[in-house]
Amino acid sequence: MASASATLLKSSPILDKSEWVKGQNLRQPSVSVVRCYPTAPSALTVRASSYADELIKTAKTIASPGRGILAMDESNATCGKRLASIGLENTEANRQAYRTLLVSAPGLGEYISGAILFEETLYQSTTDGKKMVDVLVEQNIVPGIKVDKGLVPLPGSNNESWCQGLDGLSSRTAAYYQQGARFAKWRTVVSIPNGPSALAVKEAAWGLARYAAISQDSGLVPIVEPEILLDGDHGIDRTFEVAKKVWAEVFFYLAENNVMFEGILLKPSMVTPGAECKDKATPQQVADYTLKLLHRRIPPAVPGIMFLSGGQSEVEATLNLNAMNQSPNPWHVSFSYARALQNTCLKTWGGRPENVKAAQEVLLVRAKANSLAQLGKYTGEGESEEAKKGMFVKGYVY
Repeated sequence: MASASATLLKSSPILDKSEWVKGQNLRQPSVSVVRCYPTAPSALTVRASSYADELIKTAKTIASPGRGILAMDESNATCGKRLASIGLENTEANRQAYRTLLVSAPGLGEYISGAILFEETLYQSTTDGKKMVDVLVEQNIVPGIKVDKGLVPLPGSNNESWCQGLDGLSSRTAAYYQQGARFAKWRTVVSIPNGPSALAVKEAAWGLARYAAISQDSGLVPIVEPEILLDGDHGIDRTFEVAKKVWAEVFFYLAENNVMFEGILLKPSMVTPGAECKDKATPQQVADYTLKLLHRRIPPAVPGIMFLSGGQSEVEATLNLNAMNQSPNPWHVSFSYARALQNTCLKTWGGRPENVKAAQEVLLVRAKANSLAQLGKYTGEGESEEAKKGMFVKGYVY
């Protein structure tokens, strides 16, 4: 085992492309838990994994300077809503065409380090017949996979939800690794207008922790996503207090489940007022509150904080990220955006083949803007009016 780990650990923390490709460098994970029973009845739990070194390298690759994550893991139903907004039917061919446009944008890997895929996309080929995973690897982008099974009502709560998908997760994550995925994502949500109840917070934290442990055991870096929904008219201080409780609970249960912090990425919401709050926050206020919370709750061992946009406008999400990178942070503070990268791109494409190049150029503009924001060098000059439009949807389902 020691020699296998030594082979994995190279001088550079960046993954070789060959390590992402289907069927290459596969290893059977070792027994993940060893229990030693001394004379006392208590048990000492030691976590061991043949994937530990690879997990660290994958996380560092994704959290590399000037790069972030393209979240394109919308379910087929949600992707259908996006397509309907430009007058297209929700067919596999149309989904394939749009996803091909995204992954094949020339030079995307300069600004994007990872792409979260839906299961259909992980096994899908482009319109040119190349595997989506292979196209991403050629762009120096790590393929990832959404593994949760969506939100359902949480019995006994204040009309809140919980995230399902733990059943069968171990076998699914092992199959995703073989297909070329190297990281995973699990999204759960907390609603401030509905409480949040202690039950909902605990369920969210425990589910994220179990998912993270299972993913690491299969060789996938888990993106831990406890989203504090924008819904509500509460102020920024209320968001801060709720997020403080949620993040504390999440990291408590991550530790309880022996999750290796160096091999995870956190995808939280920024600390902002509720979408219906009359008192709007400036980028500097968002940065101050969010960084204060990060320092109080997130261990520096976590390599990357990849913020979700959560319905902010494209420009707003970029400005807030830029404000957080005006001074050095213990973590790589970056982005994992879906709508905030794709909105203008989708509308530019409009389902027309002749618009693909223009749409890709728009995608690269947004990716570059957020790359600059990760480096603290974004100015906001020359942004279109479309990019300034808010995208909040009440009760949004991903």
